[in-house]
Amino acid sequence: MWKPPQRIAYRSSRGLVPSRAEAAASRLYSPIAVGNLALAQRSWVPAMVPWRATEDGVVTEDVIAWYRRFARGRPGAIVVEATGIRDIPSGPLLRIGHDRFLPGLRRLVDTVRAESGGATRLFIQLIDFLTIRRRPDPSRYLSQFLAITPRHRHLLDMAGADDDAVRARLLSLSRPVLGSVLTEREREALDFGYRERVTDIHLPHIADLPNVLPDLFAAAAVRARAAGFDGVELHYAHAYTMASFLSATNRRQDGYGGPQQNRVRLPLEVYGAVRAAAGSDYVVGCRYLAEECIGGGSELSDAVYFGTEFARAGMDFLSTSRGGKFEDASQPAVGAAAYPYTGPSGYECIPQYLSDEHGPFGRNLAPTRAIRAAVRAAGLATPVVCTGGIHNFAMAERALAEGVCDIVGAARQSLADPDWFRKVALGLGHTVRTCEYTNYCEGLDGKHKPVTCQLWDRVALDAADARLTGDRRRRLEAPDWAPPDDKGATK
Repeated sequence: MWKPPQRIAYRSSRGLVPSRAEAAASRLYSPIAVGNLALAQRSWVPAMVPWRATEDGVVTEDVIAWYRRFARGRPGAIVVEATGIRDIPSGPLLRIGHDRFLPGLRRLVDTVRAESGGATRLFIQLIDFLTIRRRPDPSRYLSQFLAITPRHRHLLDMAGADDDAVRARLLSLSRPVLGSVLTEREREALDFGYRERVTDIHLPHIADLPNVLPDLFAAAAVRARAAGFDGVELHYAHAYTMASFLSATNRRQDGYGGPQQNRVRLPLEVYGAVRAAAGSDYVVGCRYLAEECIGGGSELSDAVYFGTEFARAGMDFLSTSRGGKFEDASQPAVGAAAYPYTGPSGYECIPQYLSDEHGPFGRNLAPTRAIRAAVRAAGLATPVVCTGGIHNFAMAERALAEGVCDIVGAARQSLADPDWFRKVALGLGHTVRTCEYTNYCEGLDGKHKPVTCQLWDRVALDAADARLTGDRRRRLEAPDWAPPDDKGATK
């Protein structure tokens, strides 16, 4: 993963540890309305993909155990990982594109309800993504995958040659000469792997996305409601389909690209379809980027505009993130796919303890504050969720007090200690296991391995209740914890 050249080392801290009474009187532990729901506190566990579903996208025992462990910490809300809305193969990611996925999702909802004692609200993140392929072996790409075109024949002076002869010639070329014969997209497919874009409207299925996606998202939201989720989070962030429509790099000429009002059109149409299908009383919000953090990408002014439009349309919450784009991702190894969190924009999304003068903590606070201020200036009270390196009570309370956000999200800190919100609420903040931001977890995610935390995944591997990875070298969930007066109870 890319790191800032300054490589200044930062250390996280527990910060001020409040007493139980101080926590109870704080903003973080005060209730808030999200749509027609009440969150008991303003703590939020954002969506994280743990790579525990089956290859067919079905909930497994490991998925159940993952969310059970977070639920025991009793945060105000948990957002279930990015869940595919299409009924297509997509590896070990959860899916919701067919009714056959509902039994497992219902069980997941029931588990969180039971383990949190009904204290935690549960949302599910709905995602669509376009095709991306692994970086090919160069010889195989040129001899098999590359579509030979008249352009290749012209540049090689092989107008009458058959495809096999053209491929043989391409294989013989030096890389500089080959690069001049291939188009920019062909060079990308060779060096990074083929990747579809929302601007590829020469492809019928890409041109048709505005006609297809509203119904797909709406059907997924109806299933989410049938499964018992309290609401849905539309995934409009990072490198995926809906974020790509919002991006300033989207130059579609069909009314869905170019100016801000065109780029926000499909996201608003998707929201409208979801709202109509799921019901006016169902919570629907989105996660989107405060900044894309790439050259030529969307900036804060775009995010301010989009957020105000989303709120005006009636979304029940806005959750901000940043970066995480393919455009500046590192080159993958042959046989691997590009990963959108390996370049500078990926660092902005998942900053590490080795950082620049701005540090890894709270890099998204100022942009989120600007978005919330614009939403309030428009006369709208839509709750705003901020995430990004927030890892202790003082940071969370300050963000709420200063008007940065209305709800505080913490992903890596919640992974490091799923009980941290509960410990602080009980006046036991001194026992919190604090994330060190080494991005050990992110490294596992990038390899599509079960995500764990180095602060606990080698602890008590021989415990009777420890669930282990297939190689039995790591535990899959943090060890259970109970307050001293609970006499071993895990709830």
